[in-house]
Amino acid sequence: MDLSLIVLVVIVAALAFDFTNGFHDTANAMATSIATGALKPKVAVTISAILNLIGAFLSVEVAKTISGGIVDDTKVTPVVVFAGLVGAILWNLVTWLVGLPSSSSHALFGGLIGATWVASGADAVHFAQVVQKVLIPAVASPLVAGLVAVVGTYLVYRITAKVRQDVVGKSFKRAQVLSASLVSLAHGTNDAQKTMGVITLTLISSGALAAGSGPPLWVVLSAGLAIALGTYMGGWRIIHTMGRKITDVQTPQGFAAETSAAATILASSHLGFALSTTHVCSGGIIGSGVGRRLAEVRWSVAGRMALAWLLTLPAAAAVGAVAAKVATLGTVGTVVVGLVLVAAALGIWLWSRRNPVTPQSVAEPEQAVPVAV
Repeated sequence: MDLSLIVLVVIVAALAFDFTNGFHDTANAMATSIATGALKPKVAVTISAILNLIGAFLSVEVAKTISGGIVDDTKVTPVVVFAGLVGAILWNLVTWLVGLPSSSSHALFGGLIGATWVASGADAVHFAQVVQKVLIPAVASPLVAGLVAVVGTYLVYRITAKVRQDVVGKSFKRAQVLSASLVSLAHGTNDAQKTMGVITLTLISSGALAAGSGPPLWVVLSAGLAIALGTYMGGWRIIHTMGRKITDVQTPQGFAAETSAAATILASSHLGFALSTTHVCSGGIIGSGVGRRLAEVRWSVAGRMALAWLLTLPAAAAVGAVAAKVATLGTVGTVVVGLVLVAAALGIWLWSRRNPVTPQSVAEPEQAVPVAV
């Protein structure tokens, strides 16, 4: 396949991944605000989309980590990057279908690692960088966000204990608009950059950019627009899980969870850590449930989420490896991988239509199940 054509295919696939990242991760910023009624569902995703786009322009440190950190860009070809994206996109779609808030970031890392390993050998993967920039933040970030949310939630309820509850509710609904907006902005500074990094890596591997280059402006703009559009579409299945199924969120809780998550994400973006915003925001929600007295945290749901987190890297890596094995056979192999991806994505979407989740359903509290006495 002509080099310029495969580069174009990779750029399209990268932006498709960015789109899935957007609707997969909308819940990170807006699930709690929708659950508490601070924002209407469509208003929430509109605000989040705009701020994701703005956030994409605020930093490129994470993009540099992707394009020159976890794999050797001298041993990576555009076909290998394409195979890695296939693994990431399919994992995003499968976890969206079942409503699990897994990490789009780790799906991308896993797909790239698996594809690169198969195509160029283990030496082409910088495992030390993977541990330092991916695995350690993956473990530490939800714990940090959760701990901050526990303390913040506890303090908020102590400070407002003697204030009328209707006043507390109204005040924190307004505060939640600001905190949720901050998470959306932070999400743009972290997740949009991952697609920028992939496209930049492709341009470097094809010789269009010099090694070590940062993302050009058109890459920043296109990645920001793709994630913003995906965010606007709304990932209602995952919003339902994070806003309703982990714990029953009150407005002070939502504010504490969102503020702790935003602080963690912004700090990591500044340091170039490509962490999972899903892990961070989920940790914040769980922490807010622990911090509120008598709140129920549904640990069975949290356990299923944790299992998905553990499976994300190896599962996406396995798909990326298989895709690379086929795609590197030549033009026919690359076409076959592309057709399989399109067919699988269409099948998953059609399957989701059998049990749709709408903006209206995520805005409504779940009906309590009567208990026999």
